[in-house]
Amino acid sequence: MSAETNPSSRLITISISHFCEKARWALDRLAIPYIEERHVPLIHRLATSQSGGSTTVPVLVTEAGVFGDSTDILNYLDTLAPATQKLYPADAQLRGEVEKLEDLFDTQLGPSTRVWFYFYMLDNREMMLKLFGAGVELVEQELFAIVFPCVQAAMRRGMNITAEFATAAQDTIKSIFETVSGMLADGRTYLVGDSFSAADLTFACLAAPVVWASEYGAWLPEFSEIPGEMQAVIEALRETPAGKYALRLFREERRQ
Repeated sequence: MSAETNPSSRLITISISHFCEKARWALDRLAIPYIEERHVPLIHRLATSQSGGSTTVPVLVTEAGVFGDSTDILNYLDTLAPATQKLYPADAQLRGEVEKLEDLFDTQLGPSTRVWFYFYMLDNREMMLKLFGAGVELVEQELFAIVFPCVQAAMRRGMNITAEFATAAQDTIKSIFETVSGMLADGRTYLVGDSFSAADLTFACLAAPVVWASEYGAWLPEFSEIPGEMQAVIEALRETPAGKYALRLFREERRQ
């Protein structure tokens, strides 16, 4: 039985992760049955290692194999997709353009929006427990509340969550938004070719922390609940062509 018909295909996630949203969106878009297993940071490593993944999420466990990277997951899912819903174009040149953009967003936009987000949010213990605990089993939520100070310190060290790095991250985000806005200036509907691709999906997901899309596939607090400095940056980025584009993709493409 393949992942196309097997509802026991498992997606191991940290629910708030925008890289996990990338995999979740692709699965939902292609209507591939799966069970999402949400875990809190650090404890997630037990689930991923037991499933044959590494220490990071998302991990997709199927009868065809274990896929431990969001891009690997999209490439695998594309083999199951009908021709009209492929995330990677058949044309080699167009596929190369999609993959180049996907890599740019994976390696620069995603890490930058993550650092920027946690710089403002990580010290809010109550909010972080909600963000990480949404959809997680109660016993894991309770354990996480106890070990949160350790997780908080580990995240701050491991991700370089400092004012200096947050400022650099914001500069990178603005630069990538300018690049995407420039691409959209010719009136194109999608970033590459005439159809929705992995480039569009990846941009929208990894831009999510700085556009605050209400259609995001995990719980987010109300916009009014986040720090004012965050709100100001988000409002400015939402007004750019790239920001409007990311919001449109969530609004029009996320729930198909």
